Amino acid sequence: MADTIAAISSAPGEAGIGIVKISGPACKDIMKKLMVSFPETIEPRHAYLSRVSRDASSPDSEIIDEALFIYMQAPNSYTGEDVLEIQAHGSNVALKSILQAVLDSGIEDVRMAEPGEFTKLAFLNGKMDLSQAEAVIDIINAKSDLSLSIAESQSAGRLGDTIRDIRDTLLDILAEMAVNIDYPEEDEDEIGGDGFFSDDDDNGIVGQLRWVLSDVQTLMETASIGRIAREGIRVVIAGKPNAGKSSLMNALLGEGRVIVTDVPGTTRDTVEESVSINGVPIVLVDTAGLRTTDDKVEKIGIERTEKAMASADLIILVLDGSQDLDDKDDTVLGYIEKMNSEHLLVVINKDDLGRSVSEEEVRAKLPQATIVRTSLIEKGVPEAVKLVSNAVRDMYDLGSINAKEMNIITNERHMRMLRNAEMNLDEAISMIQSGEPLEVAELSVHYAYDSLGKIIGEEVGEEVLNTVFSKFCLGK
Repeated sequence: MADTIAAISSAPGEAGIGIVKISGPACKDIMKKLMVSFPETIEPRHAYLSRVSRDASSPDSEIIDEALFIYMQAPNSYTGEDVLEIQAHGSNVALKSILQAVLDSGIEDVRMAEPGEFTKLAFLNGKMDLSQAEAVIDIINAKSDLSLSIAESQSAGRLGDTIRDIRDTLLDILAEMAVNIDYPEEDEDEIGGDGFFSDDDDNGIVGQLRWVLSDVQTLMETASIGRIAREGIRVVIAGKPNAGKSSLMNALLGEGRVIVTDVPGTTRDTVEESVSINGVPIVLVDTAGLRTTDDKVEKIGIERTEKAMASADLIILVLDGSQDLDDKDDTVLGYIEKMNSEHLLVVINKDDLGRSVSEEEVRAKLPQATIVRTSLIEKGVPEAVKLVSNAVRDMYDLGSINAKEMNIITNERHMRMLRNAEMNLDEAISMIQSGEPLEVAELSVHYAYDSLGKIIGEEVGEEVLNTVFSKFCLGK
C-alpha cells in the first residue's frame, strides 16, 4: 500500500486560515478519525465544516479547532492521488496540533511529507512535466510581476510544449537517418533524394538540423532576461559622499532603510535591498562615497564599493548638481570611466538648489550615460521611481517582453541541457558535412534529443529529481 503523506502547506505565522494537506489512500480514514461531524457520504470537492478532534470515535477526545474538510478524489487532484485539505484557523499551534493528530491517528503508512513531495507526486503521476514542477517553486519565490508572469507561463506548460515540438522534429530526423543507415542502397527518392546531405537544401538532413539548432539557440538567447527575472537587475548607486545616494535608495525603497545626514561618509559599507519597481525586480546596492580617506573602516567600504560597481548590471551615479564638479567628483568619474559600463544612469540631484553642473559637462566625460535631473527633496519618490524604472526598461528593452507569449529560460538546469543539445547538434552537422559515418552523427543527435528530454523530466534519474524537489518547502 502506498504511503499517505501530510504537511502544513500554508506559510508559518498568524493568518485567518491555515492549511494541512494530506495525499494518499488513507484520506477518507483520516477524515473519519478527526471529524466530529462525519457525513454519511463524502462528495469530492465539497467543503464539510466540523470540529476537529484527535479521535472523533471517543467522546472525551480533545477538540483542537473547527475546520473545513475538502476531499479531492484521485486522479482529479494536484498529486493524482486522493487529497484532503483541512482548512483551519491560521494559528501555528492549531495547525501543528492537527498535523500531529493526523500522524498519531494510528492509520497505517501515514507519515510526514518530505520537501516538495506533493509536487513530486504530481510529476510522477503525470499531472505535470518537470519544467512545470520547477515553475511551481518559481511562482512561490516570485518577487516581481515579471518573474511571476514567466513562472506562470512555464507552469501552464508553454516551455514543455515547445521542447516536445523540438524533440518530435528530432525524432523525425533520427528516423530518416536510421533509414539511410539501414538501407544505404535504396532509391534516393525514398530516403530524401539528392538533397538529403545538402548544406543548401532546408529539407536535407543538415538543413533540418540547422532549423532545430536555431530553435534551441532562440531559447538560449532568453536566458539574460531569465536571469533578470530570477535574480533581479543589480543596480549600484555610487557617487561622492553626501551627493544624495542614500536619499535615492530610500526613495526607491519607499522607506528609511539607509541613514541620511548632511555629514559626509555616513555610509561605510554596501547596503543591499530587493525591490520591485513597476514590475521589474531590482537589487539596489547603496555604497560608501568614493573619496580619498585615511579612515581604515571607510577604506574597506570604498574597496567594497569598487567591487560592487564591477559586478553591477546598472550603475547609477549621483551628482550634487548644486555645486561645481570638484576633485571628489573627478575621483568618482575616474572609477566610472575605467569600468566603461554599458549601462550607466547619471542622476544630477539637488536641482532645487540651483544648477551648477551641466549635462554637457557630464556627457563630455561619460558619453554613453543616460542623464536625468531631479530633486529628491522637492520631487521625491514618484520622480525617483519613474526615472529609474524608465531607464532600466529602456536599457534592457524590457517593455518588449510579453512573458505570457514567450518562452524565457530562468532555470540553470534547463540552460545546461540546452547547451548540451546545442553542442551535440553542432557536432552532428559538422560530422555530416565532413563525410564521417552517419552512425556517428546519429549518436550526437540522440544525445541532443536526450538532453532536451531532461528539461521536461524524461531520461532523468532519481538523483536529479531529488535535487530538484529538495528546493521546495514542506507542504508543496
